[in-house]
Amino acid sequence: MTERQKMLSGELYDPMDPELVTARARARDLCQDRNVTRESHQVERRRILQTLFATGGDSVWMQPPFYCDYGSNIELGERVFFNFNCVVLDVCRVRIGRFTLFGPAVQIYTATHPMDADLRRKAEFCKPVEIGSDVWVGGGAIILPGVRIGSRAVIGAGSVVTRDVPDDVLAAGNPCRVIRNIA
Repeated sequence: MTERQKMLSGELYDPMDPELVTARARARDLCQDRNVTRESHQVERRRILQTLFATGGDSVWMQPPFYCDYGSNIELGERVFFNFNCVVLDVCRVRIGRFTLFGPAVQIYTATHPMDADLRRKAEFCKPVEIGSDVWVGGGAIILPGVRIGSRAVIGAGSVVTRDVPDDVLAAGNPCRVIRNIA
């Protein structure tokens, strides 16, 4: 298996593999290009987003700056919204459903590291993140590797989402926990 194949399957992989370094550089260049465009450059912005993301670049609404590791591992449903200063570490798949909203400074992480320090020097691994449709994630929330957030859930600002959140609930806190069902 290539290092990229290992990465995408959630196995330990070498993040300094030349193919992966090149792919990250591509994504960071695209993010930088997008982040410096002017509001009036909508055609150029859309072209960059369509190039960056696996799916959804044709309808995503995004306020710069935005940062990601690869972009090609991000699958967006229709009309996803990212407010200012969001970060997605898409070492493996990040799937986001239609009409989902992210407040400013939301961070989504798929990358994680071994507990063993010697191994951590050489390798890392990842766990995919899945976020349903019509989700609202409040500003400053952090979504950790391997988490699934159900459709129509609301995640409170500043929450640290460490485990799955079901559909149709308000969840908040550090660690994030279900507060109540949404009627």
